[in-house]
Amino acid sequence: MKRLLTLAGLGLLAASAAAQPSAGSAADTVRLRRHIVALTSTPEPRNYLHLPSLNQAADYIKAELTAAGARPAEQTYTVQGRVYRNILGSFGPAEGPRLILGAHYDVFGEQPGADDNGSGVAALLEVARLLGQQAALPYRVDVVAYTLEEPPFFRTRNMGSYVHAQALHEAGVAVRGMVALETLGYFDDRKHTQDYPLSPLKWLYGNRGNYVTVAQKFGNGRFGRQFARRYRGAAALPVKRFKAPAWLPGIDFSDHLNYWHFGYPAVLLTDTAFYRNKHYHQRSDTLDRLDMRRLGLAVDALLAVVLQP
Repeated sequence: MKRLLTLAGLGLLAASAAAQPSAGSAADTVRLRRHIVALTSTPEPRNYLHLPSLNQAADYIKAELTAAGARPAEQTYTVQGRVYRNILGSFGPAEGPRLILGAHYDVFGEQPGADDNGSGVAALLEVARLLGQQAALPYRVDVVAYTLEEPPFFRTRNMGSYVHAQALHEAGVAVRGMVALETLGYFDDRKHTQDYPLSPLKWLYGNRGNYVTVAQKFGNGRFGRQFARRYRGAAALPVKRFKAPAWLPGIDFSDHLNYWHFGYPAVLLTDTAFYRNKHYHQRSDTLDRLDMRRLGLAVDALLAVVLQP
């Protein structure tokens, strides 16, 4: 995820919820760990320059979605003479409005990207497995693993999420909303572990990096409000909601920005990236620094929201 500015202050809206007791996690932390190991163990970092490693990650994702019972598909496109792949899996009814859950699987530079965005992809694959266990879903859910989110392609039409959102728009597909899963595995309960672009903001939102954030723009429609409210209500870990004008730098620093471009409501679910995780975009962004238990709780809350009509 690009440098996400905390969406607070200057008239921004925020809300938080304390952790609620959990009856037990549905998400399998062993599987979450295995997914991140697979993504971070490619021969070379899974960036746009190392196409074999990027494809190895894509093949792994597709196999996991197929095993989960998804209707798998690929969306391929060419950039600078190379073929890149979005990997898709669909659950629920074939027709009708759909919810998009998405996470990018590429990394920036020569680093493993365990949190950015191995954690987001692991969450995507685990929620897919849990969706595949449902007898029926109230509507169609598409899970999408995107390529080319990171620089030098960020904010270009070469982003995998742009390609996907554009295809939906051109086909006239009705979309209930989109949720971008981005850097979801790094937590720290110690004081002064959560930073902000303006230091006084810590008095509003706290200085412990122990929460998940739902970020959205003003005018995002009913979907954004409903998702944030339901996610807070379902989560067994603290959740903070940030809402801001679309022009505020940082609010669109992930794949959800491309759905906004085509008029679809979308939100970002994140651990706030480098404002908490100082290993962001570094070789030290490794699995051992992540909290599988709380990543699992983030997945549980997402599943609970998705299963509501």
